[in-house]
Amino acid sequence: MVARASRRGSAAVFSVLGLALALSGCQSSNPLAALGGGASEQQQVQQTIPEGKVTADELLAYCPAVSMRERNAVHDTYQRGGDGDPSKLVYRAMISDATRACTYGNGMTNMTIAVAGRVIPGPVGAVGTVQLPLQITIYRDNEVIDERTINHQVAISDTVGATQFMLTDTSVSMPNPDQRNIRILIGFKQPK
Repeated sequence: MVARASRRGSAAVFSVLGLALALSGCQSSNPLAALGGGASEQQQVQQTIPEGKVTADELLAYCPAVSMRERNAVHDTYQRGGDGDPSKLVYRAMISDATRACTYGNGMTNMTIAVAGRVIPGPVGAVGTVQLPLQITIYRDNEVIDERTINHQVAISDTVGATQFMLTDTSVSMPNPDQRNIRILIGFKQPK
């Protein structure tokens, strides 16, 4: 009987201690600090707040989404006259991800668009520089309001593995949209 009572008592003590730890973690912006782990609150704040101040308008502002054109996310280059022949493939380039960030000022939305991908040499691939025709198309509803092709150079130093690439374009700027009807598509420009 005494053993049962002490087990119940110790279970109650552990329950209270667990609740106290959980509550202290909730009171902190760093729940791991309650357990003695993680960065201090000051270190965590320094890591998450950028140097410049963010205004409430910027926080709530609209930054148009960027997505990939599935049909245009792969670009194959063949030897002259070998289009479609896998044995004459020079390289295959693929877009794997795209994102954006916006800044605002003087009634304008300025965008930084980043595109990442890789280039895989084919059977007739060679070391050197390849030009990737990356196309950025900006729509308002279904109307094209801007379209640009950037010939991005990628240095291929090995014909055995894939070479990663990343393009950052800071040239997209537009008047602040009055509706959330802007979309941006990324892909490789297709030959006509």
